[in-house]
Order: sequence, then C-alpha cells, then structure tokens
Amino acid sequence: MYSTIVDSTPLIKVSTGKHETSFALNGSLMNPLEGFYATLAACAAVYAKKACKELGISAEGIAIDCKPFAGPKGPLTLAKFKTDVRFPEHFNAEQKAAILDSIAHCAVKEVVMDGPSIEFLVAEV
Repeated sequence: MYSTIVDSTPLIKVSTGKHETSFALNGSLMNPLEGFYATLAACAAVYAKKACKELGISAEGIAIDCKPFAGPKGPLTLAKFKTDVRFPEHFNAEQKAAILDSIAHCAVKEVVMDGPSIEFLVAEV
C-alpha cells in the first residue's frame, strides 16, 4: 500500500511499508508526473541490468536517456515515450539487441500499455 498525508506544504511524501519518496509542487523536487517519467527511465535501467546479468556481462557504462512527448491534448497527455540507449564500445550487436529488447518489455511500460483495462477507484473510507 502507498500512503500520504496531505498538509499545507508544497511537499508530498509517499510511504510504503519499507520506503518513502518525496515530490513537490514548487519545483524543489520532481512533481508526481515527472516522477512517473523518472520511473519509466529507472525501469529501463533495471531491465538493462537484468539483461546484462543474464548475458554474463557488466552493465557499466550503458547510458539511457528518456523523453516524453505530449499527446494532442497537451502536456498532461503522453503520446510517445522515447528511450535512447548508448552502449560502450565493447558491447557487440547481439548483446545490444538483447538489452534493447529487455528494456522494451520493462514492467512499468507493460502496465502503461495495458492501461485502458485498469480500473481506478476513489472512495471515502
């Protein structure tokens, strides 16, 4: 479960049983939408590392840049999310292809792509 308490500050702290993360509405930290995009970038890195582990190679030096592109309804809609990956020279074509394929199937991207079937519920308890 993820929990937050709303207060009068620009900060938003979200807690789980083990961890806490913070967002802000005043630009001092990422806002939740920026956090979502950062999560997609982090997911790409996780899947790159997992692929490298399976291949028996170090993930050291892989650089990942991600950029969201707004949809026709403006900046709060996401039409495309581009992930650019740069590899160190010692990676061969087969290794690169395996890592790129792994990144393309990260769990967060899969949830987003299946999004229309997600039911969001908001209720007073």
